Amino acid sequence: MDRFHELNAFIAVVEAGGFSAAARRTGESQSAISKAVGALERRLGVMLFNRSTRSVTLTDQGQRYYDLTKPLVNEMDEADSELTSTTLDVSGQIRIAASATFGRLHILPLIPDLLLLNPGLQVDMILSDSVRDMVEDRIDLAIRVGPVNEPDAVVRRVASTPLVCVGSRRYFEQRGIPKTPAELVDHNCLLYGGLMESADWPFVGPKGRFSVSVRGNLSSNSVETIRAGVLAGVGIGLFAGVSLADELRHPDVISVLDEFIADVRDISIIWPKRRYVPARVRRVTDFFAAALPQRI
Repeated sequence: MDRFHELNAFIAVVEAGGFSAAARRTGESQSAISKAVGALERRLGVMLFNRSTRSVTLTDQGQRYYDLTKPLVNEMDEADSELTSTTLDVSGQIRIAASATFGRLHILPLIPDLLLLNPGLQVDMILSDSVRDMVEDRIDLAIRVGPVNEPDAVVRRVASTPLVCVGSRRYFEQRGIPKTPAELVDHNCLLYGGLMESADWPFVGPKGRFSVSVRGNLSSNSVETIRAGVLAGVGIGLFAGVSLADELRHPDVISVLDEFIADVRDISIIWPKRRYVPARVRRVTDFFAAALPQRI
């Protein structure tokens, strides 16, 4: 029996949740699907499914086999699709990951134009400040602000954004404006990272780079929370400039210590490293590589 047919039958049973549902999905008979999966199990020498009269579930070996083979089948489908479609038409689902605040401010506004130019795309947008495992979460493309420490990824830097230290006019009227980084020890500094008692903020002076250990009464693993705290007058925050967008031009938001801040954060597009990169991933990468620098 054709090994690729066996594999397709197996994947259809997994994703449809049963043999009869897989038969309906593929247009084959239930006996043909069952025969193909049985041949695959005999060839591998393992049971891929736990079968009962009411349900079909994967065994541990079956789950492992699915996790290994599904990406390979996807890449084969992509290769077929790219050769049979025109270079002007890309289609299919693409899963994009970005941090919550940056994604809301800069990625989501670009999605309508992306879909207008590529109507065959189906975008699945994941917004999270947690760094997601691109392979495990089947992410096609991630857009990140800051350093990328992933050896098994392809990284394309498309822009950069400066760090800014800001507070609200209300806060500075109560606590005063720091004139030097050392004065931050007397201020309420809001800390991005979550469960943090202190953080080292980077600065530069006549003698070179240095850091100041700061503390505050609010920390979070969400940029949105720190941003909201700063805008509400709770304290001072250190941000990548893109996380504030129009707030930097707002009369109630004041940036401080500009002359002591030299650090920037790269904005990068990242793919999982693999032999074949689908046409839709390359197309979306090129779109954001051209569009993001115009917004930032």
